[in-house]
Amino acid sequence: MSAPSSVADRLTEFRRRGWWRDETFLDDLRRQAAERPRKLAIAGRRLDEARTDTLDYAELSRLTDRFAGALLELGVERGDVVAVQLPNRWEMVPLMFACMAAGAVICPIAPVCQEEELRHRLTLTEARVFITVAEYDGYPLATTVRDLRDQLAVDHVVVVDGHAPEGTVDFHDLFVARHWEKERMGQLEGRALRPDEPFVVLFTSGTTGFSKGVVHSQNTVHSGVRGYVDTFLLRDDLVAVVTTPMVHYSGFGQGILAGVILGGTSVFQDGPDHAGLLDLIERYHGTLLYGPPPTLSGVARVQQSDPHDISSLRHTITGAAPVLQGLVDELRDTLGARTYSVWGMSEFGPVTISRLDYNQNWSAHSHGRPIDSMEIRIDACQDPTQRASVGRLRVRGASQALGYFKQQDVFDAELSDDGWFDTGDVAREDGRGGIRVLGRAKDAIMRDGIVLPMAELESVIAHHPRVAEAAIVGPTGHIDDTILVVLVARGEPAPTLEEIRSHLRGAGQDARFLPERLEVMDALPKTLTGKVRKVELRKLFAG
Repeated sequence: MSAPSSVADRLTEFRRRGWWRDETFLDDLRRQAAERPRKLAIAGRRLDEARTDTLDYAELSRLTDRFAGALLELGVERGDVVAVQLPNRWEMVPLMFACMAAGAVICPIAPVCQEEELRHRLTLTEARVFITVAEYDGYPLATTVRDLRDQLAVDHVVVVDGHAPEGTVDFHDLFVARHWEKERMGQLEGRALRPDEPFVVLFTSGTTGFSKGVVHSQNTVHSGVRGYVDTFLLRDDLVAVVTTPMVHYSGFGQGILAGVILGGTSVFQDGPDHAGLLDLIERYHGTLLYGPPPTLSGVARVQQSDPHDISSLRHTITGAAPVLQGLVDELRDTLGARTYSVWGMSEFGPVTISRLDYNQNWSAHSHGRPIDSMEIRIDACQDPTQRASVGRLRVRGASQALGYFKQQDVFDAELSDDGWFDTGDVAREDGRGGIRVLGRAKDAIMRDGIVLPMAELESVIAHHPRVAEAAIVGPTGHIDDTILVVLVARGEPAPTLEEIRSHLRGAGQDARFLPERLEVMDALPKTLTGKVRKVELRKLFAG
């Protein structure tokens, strides 16, 4: 994209090009319910209960109105925040659209989020309604928030599935069993969110402290999802097998909203199970599998030992970590599908994608070119006025979030006068108009003026047979710091520093980038979304 320079001109261009529109995702759902009412919209597998819940487009539209009526019954006003903390369950999908219909802003929260961070998110958003499961992985989510209500704006804690503890609301009784679409239908008139209004708050990983709430409108999300759909030439025969959480942008946007825009099908399960994902591909004739590299590699290993009929699969798409050549080869040989790499962030959604016209191996070398509605540039790290082939990555375009919830000054501080957002990442040009993301700028280490490809090195080390996971960090945070690798061993004994160096040399890594120090931990400190908290590693190993 080559956008006009002024902000006003760019906004006009976004609408002219169709990246922004006057319709909404709720309009998409209503259209699909009218045109293909009996087509399967979603299939959600409950692993522990060995069952799959399905909704066609007519049922999804009807439950959207029913759930919206329940939100009105709970006193939700237009503009209120409704927090939803669920694993990948069917209830999440009509709740997304019900919030749009009722004029509420949905705030998806990962079920692994516990008391301190949960209190932060609910306090910041002043959520009026909190919808969750009674417990997750043994942690009592519902009673935790119920007992915090005197410190929060939460009026109602609603419990999905199972016994609702005292002082909470049973989801099935209020949202499912009552036909609110008949009782309150007239009250929904005029309440639906408009395309440029805030509609979702997605929280960041919080690697250096409490997470920030990224606010998107339906148009900012539409432009990102539309770019993703158009890049892969997806149509209404899409059957997307979603492995990422629906409380994150990739599951929420590329997983569910892309399917509804097209009239396709989204299938998912409520926990990790590689064999289960293959079952979903086989049963529903999945055409697209999206997930992080470890998930896709795990699926390939199961397919090797227990083959399924996955002949329908056309695309495997991955993000969240660098793609290595071994993964590309493994997925091509085992799943029979080409692999594509996506890079993005909560503030924008998908930004760059390796394209259909690239050769089969290019995703192992590049995160691709920007989608049509986005621009990228690389600046010299010390001088943002100078362009560079390796440096700080900045982006702008129609997918840019509205800001951070109640922290607009923090968001605006990352923007230049002409709209470029500082991603905080270091990237290099790929020679084809795209980029390869090397790692976070604040973690960067240089040798001979070259930035270490930190994320790529970590991925290679993690593929050592005696390494479970690894992180590279400069213990003092200086640009010429010691290259320290901190790893979690897979069994005993842990590999030595020389073994790790030899492993990297065997993978073709530059000798200048080999680690100079090794530390072993039982577990790496992480955020709720699984990102390593390198600031904690520096505190531990600065000496």
